[in-house]
Amino acid sequence: MNAEEMSEKARTNFLNGFNCAQSVFCAFVEELGESVCGMNLETAQKLSSSFGGGMGRLREVCGTVSGMFMAAGLVYGYSTSSEPDAKAKHYALIQELAKKFAEKNGSIVCRDLLGLPPKTSAFAPDSPVPEARTEQYYKKRPCADLVADAARIFAEYYLSHPKAS
Repeated sequence: MNAEEMSEKARTNFLNGFNCAQSVFCAFVEELGESVCGMNLETAQKLSSSFGGGMGRLREVCGTVSGMFMAAGLVYGYSTSSEPDAKAKHYALIQELAKKFAEKNGSIVCRDLLGLPPKTSAFAPDSPVPEARTEQYYKKRPCADLVADAARIFAEYYLSHPKAS
């Protein structure tokens, strides 16, 4: 694995119709394999399916970022509630990944990344119906590039920190 290959694998997932979160998360699940991830690709696709469009098209945290965070959790996450240091260490990693993504793209919020107007109320979802993936869709949405960026950022981190602690 290298960062560019993972970036392109995630982009291809998106161009093949998967949502942004699935595209990033599943690229890593597929690359790392069931023995490392503890789940098969279909389970990963289902698990990450809710996070597209900024959490079910709520336009909150970008699905690419959620996918990156899920991959980080699989590799570096903690599984015990009795180690507060493990939680703090993991949250520091998540914040580092978010910072890198925001530095490159200006935000980690879907609505901001898409240039959509601010929400009109505390809960103002977009239509739950995804837009058709047409040539026009890809021209007006930066999502394929955002997917590639998130996958690249996590792959670069993983390659420089290959062993979960």
